[in-house]
Amino acid sequence: MTIAKGDRLPDVKLTKVTPDGPDAIQSADYFAGRKVALFSVPGAYTPTCSARHLPGFVERAAELKAKGVEEIACTAVNDAFVMGAWNESAGSSDITMLADGNGEFAEALGLVMDGSKFGMGKRGQRFSMIVDDGVVTELNVEQPGDFQVSTAEYMLGQL
Repeated sequence: MTIAKGDRLPDVKLTKVTPDGPDAIQSADYFAGRKVALFSVPGAYTPTCSARHLPGFVERAAELKAKGVEEIACTAVNDAFVMGAWNESAGSSDITMLADGNGEFAEALGLVMDGSKFGMGKRGQRFSMIVDDGVVTELNVEQPGDFQVSTAEYMLGQL
């Protein structure tokens, strides 16, 4: 079953990328008590993700925070080291990287895509959501191949 507006996020292990290295966290703890803009990409360093998705959130971080977002987080089915390197090369300190190395978060959300024909295996779909104290208040899932509703600009219109 796919997560929907009004649902509480599932509680699974994620790996938060920190300056001191990977930090295993529970999603329930991470999202508790604050408003988070979360976006998911099929993979770090992939074309649309690197050229448009991550840069859009980097560029719009101050605007999102001015509208009440306390944290901006990016998740992907990649390991913490890849997510950390991607944030260093293309991201910013305004973006928290949450590695979903085994795809457990994407699967628990019901937002898995099969990228096997591209040699990528199972990945998380491209989406964005606003999470307020662990509850999804906005959910924007892209159709395969699209990049319209998961953008930072689209999210700004929802706040």
